Amino acid sequence: MPRKCGRPQGCDDKVCRELIISSAVKLIREQGADAVTVRNICRQADIGTGTFYFYFKNKDDLLMSFLRETQFGELELTTPVEDIAGRMTELYMHLINRYRSLGLGFVKSFYSTGNKALSVYLGEVDGQFAPDTVMARSESEMRVAAAQGVIKPEADIHEICADLCTIVKGCVFEWCLSGGTAPVDEILGRITEGYLRQYMTGSLTAGT
Repeated sequence: MPRKCGRPQGCDDKVCRELIISSAVKLIREQGADAVTVRNICRQADIGTGTFYFYFKNKDDLLMSFLRETQFGELELTTPVEDIAGRMTELYMHLINRYRSLGLGFVKSFYSTGNKALSVYLGEVDGQFAPDTVMARSESEMRVAAAQGVIKPEADIHEICADLCTIVKGCVFEWCLSGGTAPVDEILGRITEGYLRQYMTGSLTAGT
């Protein structure tokens, strides 16, 4: 029986989007990221391709939705700026916890070099992070810390934030290698504090 194209009648937009997303998650968990094609997603969700393209531009747009769900520009952080290492850890744990909520199998497949959506999200264009991403928010927070004298004025804020993103990638990879048992929050906090100490002006730099 032919399937409908475009927005399905009587289908709530949120329900339809979630159906497509959950179908993609199921495919990634069971078959890996390479199995995620528009055709396979539509088959899994039992919808027409027209319905898929009503909600998403393409496969990469769908995969990006996993990361865009959290509006990092509007995220409320509780750790004070004075504890910038703790604040950066809190910020990135929001992203990592989103990964973990989707399951280990999903993260192992999603967090791969072949995932163009992830590469775009965690990268930069013309020396700038994309707006409202976790990296853009981290740079904003670090500049506030620098303005308040927490970070040394000569520090290269953008470079620091790029390094922090690399640290986070390593922590996620370690979590995957450990089968999901590594205490990623503790590891991330410890490494982040150790890395940022060289750029801090407060008591945490004493004795270094």
